[in-house]
Amino acid sequence: MAENREDVLVVEDDAAVNSLVGAYVEIAGFKYRPALDGGTAIQEAINHVPSIVVLDLILPDTDGFEVCRRLKHDQRTADVPVVMLTALNDEQSRRKGLECGAVEYLTKPFDPDRLLEAIKHHARRNGHPIGHT
Repeated sequence: MAENREDVLVVEDDAAVNSLVGAYVEIAGFKYRPALDGGTAIQEAINHVPSIVVLDLILPDTDGFEVCRRLKHDQRTADVPVVMLTALNDEQSRRKGLECGAVEYLTKPFDPDRLLEAIKHHARRNGHPIGHT
């Protein structure tokens, strides 16, 4: 049975950006798990439920909006917070991202401190926020 851990699933098709985000995740004290496409991300999240998902919107197979919707509609991953991290900085994409269930919508180039703050604020352990009451 999958259980929540203090790990972050980073879904980003650019391997260099994925690794960069992963380095910040590890600096913050979380375990980094990469996924380079939406299908892998969904399977990874179901097989081992992460504390939080950092999700790009432009992916080679399934776009991030659909990945977010699928995660939110699966009872195993419905409570996992999703932080979108994308180059799409228009208001329509932002609204769509938040409507499909993201807790934060950050744009690239990103501020590492802001990303880490979002991860720390929203990450969950066993269904409860980490470090918050």
